[in-house]
Amino acid sequence: MTSPEEPATYGGWQRERGPYLGELSLGGLVTVTGAGLVAMLPVYTHAWAGEIVAVPVALLLLAAVYLRVYGLTAAEWAVLAVRFEVAVVRRQTMFFSGAFAPRRSDGSRRTDLPGVLARLEFLTVPTGAGREIGVVHDPLQGHYSAIMEVRYPGIALADTARVNARVSGWGGFLRGHCVEGGPIVRISVTDRSAPEDGTALMAWTTGHLDRGAPAAAHDLVTALAAEAAPAASTRRTYLTVTLAASRVRQDIRSSGGGTLGATAVLVRELLAMQGAIAAADLQVVATLTVGQIAEVIRTAYDPGEAPVLAAHAAAACAPGWAGTPPGVDESAAGPAAAEQHWGRYRHDSGVSASFEVYGWPEGRVYASVLTPLMSASGNARRSVSLTYECLGARTARATLSRERTKADVKRRVRARGGRIESLDERKALVDTQDQDHARTAGHGIARFTGVVTVTVDEPGELALATARLKRDAYTSGLRLRELYAAQDSGFAATLPLGLGLPVKRRAVI
Repeated sequence: MTSPEEPATYGGWQRERGPYLGELSLGGLVTVTGAGLVAMLPVYTHAWAGEIVAVPVALLLLAAVYLRVYGLTAAEWAVLAVRFEVAVVRRQTMFFSGAFAPRRSDGSRRTDLPGVLARLEFLTVPTGAGREIGVVHDPLQGHYSAIMEVRYPGIALADTARVNARVSGWGGFLRGHCVEGGPIVRISVTDRSAPEDGTALMAWTTGHLDRGAPAAAHDLVTALAAEAAPAASTRRTYLTVTLAASRVRQDIRSSGGGTLGATAVLVRELLAMQGAIAAADLQVVATLTVGQIAEVIRTAYDPGEAPVLAAHAAAACAPGWAGTPPGVDESAAGPAAAEQHWGRYRHDSGVSASFEVYGWPEGRVYASVLTPLMSASGNARRSVSLTYECLGARTARATLSRERTKADVKRRVRARGGRIESLDERKALVDTQDQDHARTAGHGIARFTGVVTVTVDEPGELALATARLKRDAYTSGLRLRELYAAQDSGFAATLPLGLGLPVKRRAVI
């Protein structure tokens, strides 16, 4: 057990989709069996000439199973390539809006977003006392998401006990939603960092200088601010809470039914969790309105517009402001044009590459493990999204039981075949047992994933930004895998809009 004076370490994460037998999935086992049958069929039928065809076919099937590139089998790469080329032929990789955006019957423009975001709806919900918040509605899944901008104190200068308490508070916040059939189905944290040209830092420094201070002190502070300005960066962190209407049908009916009832339940949940959020040392700056949500989307697709919108938001906070409120009209939230390529995504004034966190640190790590990944580097912007789906006690028990059973069966099969158990396989079994022990001790179990997007202004700058991102990921002990042929979906996953975890793959291999 870690004492308050010692920094706590964390680990034991496991990949959700494990192999079925040895290094094979169930589909891979079936394919290998089929390869053996293909090779042996001519022998049983005494058609020896058929071996000329059967052996190459069997080798091809085996290569499709065992040949891996960047974590995917050859069969998976083939499926991706075919789907992408079909999308290119059908012009489904390009998106045009702006002047081409569809309009309503009255001539007004409606929200027009690309790809998986096209189905989302934005609702304005009153919360009382004349205040309103924005809610993102996913009609396909029946989900309602509210987005809070939060701030948190850094841990670099905090003492060990304080750091441990903050992480424990965040763990308590997640554990509080590990309820079977609870209303909150998903919690997402999105951290966006962008390089700062130093204008804001110099303006703040100039405005806070003491006029009565010595001239030497003025010069020293100004010089230090000017030197630090090129290394400055702006950071915004968003906490997205998603409610599933299917889990609270009775509460929705008692609150008026339909969208009105669902948003009322969501508002109540937001108010109820404020204490747990504060216990995690998070400060809620604001719950975003529809206009502010649209601004978050707009600045992601068009980063060149971010300074203008930031200046407008700062001016709107001044007393007596009579202009338009901060934010963007929801009809202008999406990009004017976007195009998905095999390994990058071009959108308005930016070019992005998105990565899945394929492997988390295998050893024990400290709370600051993600610090290198969340810092802007050079002129590149970064967006890191962590999505949690908390499991109830019954679901967690069944999930861990399946994992332990699967690991035990694999051990028995390897022992019968005379294979020695590797240290990695033994560690995976120990991690599963530790998770089960933690569950019985009252801890929560959650599915989670991480997606990282790096954005630059010009295509020629993307290679360097990607190399720096991979270096920082390696420093954090992470393994990244580029989302080839799915860059638009990866980019959408790093927007704080409550999109869920991917469905478990049911691939052939």
